[in-house]
Order: sequence, then C-alpha cells, then structure tokens
Amino acid sequence: MAERYADVIVDISHEKVDRPFQYRIPPELAGTVCPGVRVHVPFGSGDRDRVGYVIDISEQAACPVEKIKSIAAVDDKGVTVESRQIRIAYWLKRQYGSTMIAALKTVLPVKQKLRQLQQKKVTGCRPPEELREAACQCERKHQAAKARVLLALAEDETLPYELIRRKLSVAPATLQALEKQGFLKIEAESIYRNPVKPMAGEERELVLSGDQRAVIENVLRDYRAGNPQTYLLHGVTGSGKTEVYLGIIERMIAMGKQAIVLIPEIALTYQTLLRFYRRFGDRVSVMNSTLSQGEKYDQIRRAAAGDIDVIIGPRSALFTPFPDLGVIVVDEEHEGSYKSESAPKYHARETAIQIASMYGAAVVLGSATPSLEAYYRARKGEYKLYEMNDRHGGSRLPDVHIVDLREELKRGNRSVFSGRLRELIEQRQAAGEQTMLFLNRRGYAGFVSCRACGHVMKCPHCDVSLSEHGNGMLVCHYCGYGERRRANCPVCGSRYLMGFKAGTEQIVEALHREFPAARVLRMDADTTRTRESYEKILAAFADGKADILVGTQMIVKGHDFPNVTLVGILAADLSLNRNDYRAGERTFQLLTQAAGRAGRGTKAGEVVIQTYQPEHYSIVHAARQDYRGFYEEEILYRELMQYPPAAHMLAILVISSEQEAGSSLCEQMADRVRQLMEERGPAWRQLQMIGPAQASIGRISDLYRHVLYLKHADYEVLVESKDALELFCRDREVKNVTVQYDFDPMNTY
Repeated sequence: MAERYADVIVDISHEKVDRPFQYRIPPELAGTVCPGVRVHVPFGSGDRDRVGYVIDISEQAACPVEKIKSIAAVDDKGVTVESRQIRIAYWLKRQYGSTMIAALKTVLPVKQKLRQLQQKKVTGCRPPEELREAACQCERKHQAAKARVLLALAEDETLPYELIRRKLSVAPATLQALEKQGFLKIEAESIYRNPVKPMAGEERELVLSGDQRAVIENVLRDYRAGNPQTYLLHGVTGSGKTEVYLGIIERMIAMGKQAIVLIPEIALTYQTLLRFYRRFGDRVSVMNSTLSQGEKYDQIRRAAAGDIDVIIGPRSALFTPFPDLGVIVVDEEHEGSYKSESAPKYHARETAIQIASMYGAAVVLGSATPSLEAYYRARKGEYKLYEMNDRHGGSRLPDVHIVDLREELKRGNRSVFSGRLRELIEQRQAAGEQTMLFLNRRGYAGFVSCRACGHVMKCPHCDVSLSEHGNGMLVCHYCGYGERRRANCPVCGSRYLMGFKAGTEQIVEALHREFPAARVLRMDADTTRTRESYEKILAAFADGKADILVGTQMIVKGHDFPNVTLVGILAADLSLNRNDYRAGERTFQLLTQAAGRAGRGTKAGEVVIQTYQPEHYSIVHAARQDYRGFYEEEILYRELMQYPPAAHMLAILVISSEQEAGSSLCEQMADRVRQLMEERGPAWRQLQMIGPAQASIGRISDLYRHVLYLKHADYEVLVESKDALELFCRDREVKNVTVQYDFDPMNTY
C-alpha cells in the first residue's frame, strides 16, 4: 500500500491557514485519518505534542520522505466545532473547485484572534468606616486623589473603573497603590462586542393558520424521529412564512438547539432582526459585512460558547460555528446573492444542506417564487414540499394592471410614469397611503454616447460602457474607474454627448416635478453605503416620514409595510433583455416579489407593471401570481436546452494578463475534455461542450477573459472534469493565468 500524507494545520487560527505542515499517516491510523479530523503531531525542533487539524490527504510527499514526521495519534474528543469547519471547507474545495486555503478563508470569517474587550471594576476591601478613616489620613498627607477614591468606595462598594478614572480624575498608579495597600481590588471581566442594539416592543402573538401549524408540526416530528430533511415552503407573498420559521426555531431552542437564518440582502436584516429580537431577545445576533472585525470575532465566540441561539445574516452567516445546530432557514431561497462570486463559488442552498447533514439538522427553504432548482427537486421528491396559497390574516393579493408602454408612446406620453400609474399615485397621495416604485437599475445608470458620430464612452480597462452619475462623473461599475463628464465628444468634438438616463435619481427628480408635495426616499446601492443607512431609510418609511420609496431590487425583497397600497414597476422587462438563460426566471421572480409588497395590511393593494413586452409569459404569470404556470413553461425550455435544473452546467473561466496565453490555455483545456470523453466511456460521451470562446465581457481591469462551458445530467461527471482539468493546469504551471470553476452558474460569462 502506498504511503499517504496529511496536510495539517497546527493550533488552528485563521492567520495560520496559509501554512499547513505535511505529516506521514502511519498504517495503524490509515482508517481513521481524514479531512477535518483532530490529531496530535510532533511539532518544532523539540517535537512538542501539539493538536492540529487535517485539511487534505495525498500520496505525494512535498519534501524528502526522511524529513517528514508521522502523526502521533487521532484525538479522542470526537467531532469538534473546528473539525466540522475543516470538513466543510474540504467539501467546498472538492464540490466547487478552489484551493483549500481559499475554502478555509471562506469558512473561517475572522482573520485572526482579536483582543477581547474587558470591563474593569473597583471593589472596596475594607468596611466603610475604615475607608473613611483612611481617606482622612490621605487628606492630611495631601493625597487628594486617594481620598476621593476611598470616600467613593465607602458610599458604593463597587464602582466602574472608567468612572473612577474619568469622573474622579484618578491615575492608574494611584489605584494600583491602593490595591497594594489592601484597600481595594481591581477586577476585569471579558465582555462581547454586541452589534445588536436593544429593540423596543414585543412580538405580537399571531394565531397560526392550519397550513402554518402543519408545516411546523411536520418539521419537528421528522426531527424528533431522527429523520430531519430539506423542506421547501412555497407560500404566496404575505402568507406568513416568517411566522413558520419563528415557530420551528422556538421549538428547536426549547430542545437546546441553535438556528441559522439566512437572508439574501443586508437590507432585510433590520426588519427580520426586529421580528426575531422581539421573540427571542438578546439570544439573537447578526453576522454580515457591516460588522467590524471585532464584532464578527465576538459573535463567533458567542456562538461557539452557546451564548446565542439564533444568528441572522447573508450567506456568510452559514459558517457560524454553533455546537448543536438544529435548523437552517434559507429565506427567499431563489435569490442570486446566495451564490458566491469568488472562489469557491459555492451556493448557500446546497452548502446549507451539506452542513445540516453533518449536524443532523433540518433545512427549511422558503420563497414565494422558488428557484427552478428547488421546485424541480421538490417535484421529484428530493425535498418535502409545503404550499401556502393564501395570505395570512385574510388580506388578499393585489390587483395587477399591465401597461403597454408602446401604446403610451403612441398617445404622446414620454414620461417615465404611465397615465394609469400617475393617476394611482395621485389617489394614494390624497388618501395618505404609501407607494413603492421599483426600478431594476441604480444611479444614473446607462451609457453616454455622441449623438453626432455614435461614439460610446467606454472604460479604458474593461469592455463595458461608462455609466453617468449625478455628481458629473462617468463610472465603470466593474473596476471602479471614473472620469469627469466631458462637454465635447473626444472623437468628433461634437457637443451632443448625452447620457441615456434611466436610474433611480432620475425617477426621484421626475417625482419632484410631477408631485411636488410628495415626500420621497431613495434606496439603492449609492444611498446605502454607510453602516446604518439601510435601517435609517426603512425605519423612516415605516414611520410614515415619506410617501414614496424609490429603489432597486433591495426594496422588493421581504419588506412588510402595511400602509403601502401601490407598487409601480417602471421597467419590467429590462431583465428580460439579458443574454442569460435565467432571464425569464429572474424577471418573473422580481415582478412577483415587487407586486407582493402591496396590500399587506388591511387595505387593498394595486400594482402597475409597465412593459414593452406585455405578452411575455414571465410577465403574464407574474401579474397573476401564478408560479406553477410559469414553472411549467420555463422547465420545458430548460429541458429542451439541457440547462439547470434539467442538467448541470460547469463554467470554466480563464483570466489572463495576456490575451494569447488565456486563449491558448482555454483551447488546451477543451482538447483535454475531448480526450477524457474518448477515454472514460459512454457516460462521458454525453458531456456537451460549448466554446471555448471569449467571454461576453472580454476584458475587465486589463485582464482578458475566456470561457468554456460543460453540460451533463450527472453532477459528479462535472466534478471529475474539474478535478482532471485542475491536475492538467497544475502540470503546466502557466504563469499569469487564473482558472475559476463555477457550477450551475447564476450568470453566464
């Protein structure tokens, strides 16, 4: 039997993950050493016994065999939080293609151990009479600072250290001197940085519907029977999915378990956290990119110590190291933000299911517009499907009006608002009700071109046009390049250099012109850059401080404003025009979610969908809130073209600083795939290959991009293809070229 070697991280902490050490696996441990296992190894010149974690196994020695030490023993403590995280990282590496280091850095979100915050207190060690007498002696000796401290402790036995330092103006040396004399003691206790501020109010008790109770009871029955599963909760907007999550989690906590709640946008954190905080108090915390490193570190410590029960956040919250996880909830599971855009390009839904299997936990996927992947698997019986087709509390779905913008133009209406939408906004203004206007663009998005010669202002580093922003800058949304807007065309000198403007700023300006009395808020990527900007905008709108909220995708996902009775969708078919096989699905989801924001309270709601393609099946079914009708049409297209979920797809992106090097490697990889198809038998001959070709955006930040697509019904064939191509590229050691693998990509390249 060939020798096997293990890569081991010693005394795991994130700052050390770039330096694994290789150890020999002795024959007697061959059956027990695997990625994630905790081991004892001899370390350093003195061969001190240290604990480490196996991150990878190979049959190839990285240095002369005689210099490689052997693993001493497998730790008998069993599965630990750290070992689970190593196993998760190894699974990400294998399943999605990346280095182990990149996978570990994904799973371990804090770069290094940070200094713990400490709170000091000062306690008197003598009776009050003795402290007062000592204070008098200090005054006689002109030791005024000591006297102030002793008199304060005579009144209050324990005082905060900082209060004594600042309010009494006492130096640390003075306190230390009194401590040595036995008059007081200084104690310090570690405290957590807590990003969650106390929130007022209580969660109102809702009477659960029969559908809601059935889902909660069935999930818990399976769990108690030792058979937790993946559940797809398909409920129309406003059907009470969050109340189902709360009910399941409440019962899990009663059993001593913890819960992870994933949400697709940081913008949703405020309302979601409010609901959960009111139910569970300070046993709830958050994990997202707005937290400082210290706050992230402390939430990880709190979770590992069992000091919190629920963590809420985007996909990175999935790797919270709970000791006894009971359920993972993936809310709005259809959202594209659950797919990582950097290696490893994992999907939170699939990763949640894998993590749950390690813990013996349940997974609840929820959406009004499930992804085709989730619904397809539910229909095949891989997930348990529950459907809630009615809004909770008796409110009904909104009335939807589809407006053909071609007809509006024929009538001479060149405004961004159709006649129907303008009329309904006026009605809401008069009634004191609120309106949401959704546009799938940000800022002054769109290109700037010369009307005389047709020249388009482009980024000098990327193959994309520059977008005009309200501050007079032209900005590249890929690499961040910016330049001042020019008065004249750089090619022909014409002064007719104009922008195509269809952004949220323009909508706000049009509202101010047509409805000068309306109070308007704007919510998009440009207005939510600061840490608490999401909460401020949403809280202001919820408190009735604005009549109209204008925004991009982030305003249509999961928010619940009872006084919103009108939603206007201003450019319904913009997302249909993308060169992407998911364009129809994305459009249906966005329109259905946007429409679902109206009429969630006691008042009836209306929705206006403005479009140039009123006959498109995505728009027709979204207007009817008919998910099944949309699914039946869309899945036929996916099956015909062998796109996910009918088959699986692997995108291989080659990025290079020199165009020829990237193009050449992409061609060689395609040749290697053809070779594998011949060598590995009938199943491999069903592999479909598209490309190689230049990516749709062939250059970003002066790096050239080429792409190759593989399609196959069996996901494992694609994983094996990835493994073979990784080995092929490693043997060639091509410089200045990066290869990325993306399984079932959310976007085409």
